[in-house]
Amino acid sequence: MASKLPPALIRSLIEEYHIEDQAFIETHTNGDQLTSIRLNPLKPINAFSEAEKMPWCNNGRYLTERPSFTADPLFHAGCYYVQEASSMFLEQVLKNTLDLNENIKVLDLCAAPGGKSTLISSLLTKDSLLLANEIIKTRVPVLCDNLNKWGPENTFVSNNDPKDFKRLEGYFDAIVVDAPCSGSGMFRKDPAAIDEWSEAAVLLCSQRQQRILADIMDSLKQNGILIYSTCSYSKQENEDISDWLCETFELENVRIPIEDSWGIVETQSDQHKSYGYRFYPHKVKGEGFFIAAFKKKSVSAIPQIRRAKENGVNTKSNEILNKWLNESPDLRKVNINEEFFAIPAKLEADLQYLQSRLYLKKSGIRIGKVMGKDLVPNHELAVSLVNNVNTYRINLNRDQSISYLKREELKIESEHRGWALMCFESYPLGWAKILDNRINNYFPKEIRITNPNVI
Repeated sequence: MASKLPPALIRSLIEEYHIEDQAFIETHTNGDQLTSIRLNPLKPINAFSEAEKMPWCNNGRYLTERPSFTADPLFHAGCYYVQEASSMFLEQVLKNTLDLNENIKVLDLCAAPGGKSTLISSLLTKDSLLLANEIIKTRVPVLCDNLNKWGPENTFVSNNDPKDFKRLEGYFDAIVVDAPCSGSGMFRKDPAAIDEWSEAAVLLCSQRQQRILADIMDSLKQNGILIYSTCSYSKQENEDISDWLCETFELENVRIPIEDSWGIVETQSDQHKSYGYRFYPHKVKGEGFFIAAFKKKSVSAIPQIRRAKENGVNTKSNEILNKWLNESPDLRKVNINEEFFAIPAKLEADLQYLQSRLYLKKSGIRIGKVMGKDLVPNHELAVSLVNNVNTYRINLNRDQSISYLKREELKIESEHRGWALMCFESYPLGWAKILDNRINNYFPKEIRITNPNVI
């Protein structure tokens, strides 16, 4: 692969950042691959207890080998997420720029498949709001699925263009923009990306990044935090963007404390001396990455969020729903197009505000539909943190769990009749309905295991 690495990129890294080119090239040719995961603190497990801890992410772990995650029921239950190690540095940035004990509103603008969104979710209070947006419609389902498995009810997903967020002026306390980029930081992980790289592509990406950032700036409130990142090594997409941000908008760069032992390279932009953080795979246990943080100093309009309107949950439906949910005064049930959702009570007005301005694909936890005297529960409820602890559950062994996740027929002895949560090590995987002569498997077909080699 050494001959394939773009000479123009190597030359620029030597000239601009004095990179150790031989070590950098060697890292891309030795065939080494890192595997890292992040544990879900909301669904604690004992697995991976011996794994090496990540220095910049409390729940990050390095694995000595890459297992078959598809064959692990705990992965499907949302107990952990497979994520690239360098990108988990976002946790350090969030902790050093925001008061995470406060109830805040955060936008993850380019969110699919959900790595940074689930990380953000782990750090927020239960009455904070996370809006995970994905521009590309076909990538929205995987984002929703990953956030559903993570569990909290204070997460919303939208499918909107960045320019649509001009409608939410001054709304967010923080915006994370993991911007589309030329992808050079992923050359080791994805060698095919080398053939797609060019100096012209870097320029186009830089222009696109500016358009995206300009579109969402109005939605960040005064003193709000903008976090910008890429998986690119190119100065035009990183430090030059930092200078452009400081030049174009009233932003103040925020320096993030790091340890020398981490191997992260702190840089400063040419004009405004803005601090940024570069990750090189020959220096850190991670892939190529860049991140920088800014505080908005300019005044923004204060959003006019009206008091929530009556959501239309009648007494009969309310009684049915209460049987399926944990009892909590902090939980609100809302009716959206004859389906019921659970959200934090303090976010009901925010939900209606977002509904009137964006195209929402996920609104808290989808409970299900009331049909007659019963509920047809949704998969979101099964893997959420709000399902009633007294709901009938069946603990499956690993082989049974894999069969269930493949949506195969289950053969389990049970005297129970009706809906049941299928679980592995007490963590729900999804619903099944137990009848007199069979068990109907309701695991969603669109996310079932389809690989016949997974056993």
